[in-house]
Amino acid sequence: MRLLLDTHTFLWYYSGSAELSDAARACIDDINNEFWISTASLWEIAIKHSIGKLDLDGSFEEFCQDVVNKGFIFMPIDIAHLITLAGLPFHHRDPFDRILVAQAITENLNFVSKDSIVDDYFFRETEKRIW
Repeated sequence: MRLLLDTHTFLWYYSGSAELSDAARACIDDINNEFWISTASLWEIAIKHSIGKLDLDGSFEEFCQDVVNKGFIFMPIDIAHLITLAGLPFHHRDPFDRILVAQAITENLNFVSKDSIVDDYFFRETEKRIW
């Protein structure tokens, strides 16, 4: 199974938080699955860290280096994702969640997120929200 992690899912997985559901952790830990982190999530983390809403136990640069050293795979935002984004209905207004959903739809990935509001976007059988 191919997965795209929501920002909070990634942070909870990265930190070993108990907030992550058992189902989400099992999917991410399954060596037969492939999971991605969007560069949009790094952008969101950078913003939250810089305004004091997220403590990373160090600098953002150190966090990024650690994430890269741990071998996480990143998905850049490309034109196909933006075309999908432009066609999405406004079930949800958060720009980070919207680009993540667009990436999941475009790349036929399951979206690992606690945020059930995004369920309205996943209408094909090829992708769904996992939590």
